[in-house]
Amino acid sequence: MKLFGAIEAGGTKFVCGVGTGPSDLRTVQFPTTSPGETIDAAIEFFRREAGTELEALGIGSFGPVDLKPTSPQFGFITATPKPGWQYTDVVGPLGNALQVPVGFDTDVNAAALGEKRWGAARDVESCLYLTIGTGIGGGAIVNGRLLHGIMHPEMGHIRIPHDLAADPFAGHCPFHGDCLEGLASGPAIQARWQKSATELPSGHPAWALEARYLALAVANFIFTLSPGRVILGGGVMQRRELFPLIRAELREILNGYLQVPQVLTRLDTYIVPPALGNRAGVLGALALAEIAEDSY
Repeated sequence: MKLFGAIEAGGTKFVCGVGTGPSDLRTVQFPTTSPGETIDAAIEFFRREAGTELEALGIGSFGPVDLKPTSPQFGFITATPKPGWQYTDVVGPLGNALQVPVGFDTDVNAAALGEKRWGAARDVESCLYLTIGTGIGGGAIVNGRLLHGIMHPEMGHIRIPHDLAADPFAGHCPFHGDCLEGLASGPAIQARWQKSATELPSGHPAWALEARYLALAVANFIFTLSPGRVILGGGVMQRRELFPLIRAELREILNGYLQVPQVLTRLDTYIVPPALGNRAGVLGALALAEIAEDSY
């Protein structure tokens, strides 16, 4: 039986899996320590769980990452703020040790791919996946293919309207201040209200403000990418009360401009949580492995 390997490489933890899909995926997770120690732990897992039956490996990684196959730094995590991981080759050591083809992309692109393959976007040709947590990132599938350009999308750093009278918070992003991530990420919520998202009660003004910012972002992405479905994941979106608030704000922002059923009457099935939950990333990495084998 063909077995595929998957790594969801996060700044806090690595999740490694072996299997063929959601029904048989066996996973392990361990802290992201030094590159050598962490990559060695992943190699040991795949050798133990799959051995010579491993056909290919997929990696969805925190970034920034170099995704251009022609680049001398393809497969590297590049200028990351994660200490010790700047300009770390991830693909090379794993591919050499396991002797398999390796698919490589961002963690959020992997999550989008997982949801397209097995989750909330199975029935559409294009989708947008936004993760709202420690940071904000986005991945998109357009006409069945992951979106890339001169690098991977950095959707968390778009600029959105910021009414300083209503929200005098300057923003939390060290690069841009009040970009989307600077206004709506988990750390931005903590800095603005002096409480984490998990500590804020239902009905707190934080949630109406958060919904407004996320709806503005989603509107921009709908106008530019025209996704068949929008999936909102990450720790902040565990507050399910945000979904109806975002849908209501989005309807107001769009103001009837888009005459399509998904937006006019079906927002409850258009703006949705990930069907795969916290397994979207590692399952997306499994799908990256399948693609890597097919193109090898």
